[in-house]
Amino acid sequence: MTDWSAVVSGFLVIVALGIVGLVIPGVGQLAAALLGGGVAGYKAGGGLASGFWHGLLAGSFSGVVLGLVLFVVLSVTGLAFGPVGGAIGSALGFGTFLVVVAVAMVAAVDSAVGGAVGALVAG
Repeated sequence: MTDWSAVVSGFLVIVALGIVGLVIPGVGQLAAALLGGGVAGYKAGGGLASGFWHGLLAGSFSGVVLGLVLFVVLSVTGLAFGPVGGAIGSALGFGTFLVVVAVAMVAAVDSAVGGAVGALVAG
């Protein structure tokens, strides 16, 4: 069973460290994902599979939320240029959302590894 408080804790760590990690592109995001997944796995406990699952959910969830934020920002920015700009902004925003979600699902694997390590440390 999924421990959603562990997933949300991991998500918050990923977001907080991801913002700080913008200073060191690539490395900062990787460290944020590993540590956030580790927090989710540690808090969930229950062995490697449970930690892997909770870390994967935390990483995927953060990617989906990032995609939604970018979609809204691009759509609202497009609306500033009128109805045609709004349509173009929404189309670009939706395309960006799909790409970010696809990349997040692949990139969530490092959060899952962090979750498995976190569960090992916990148990």
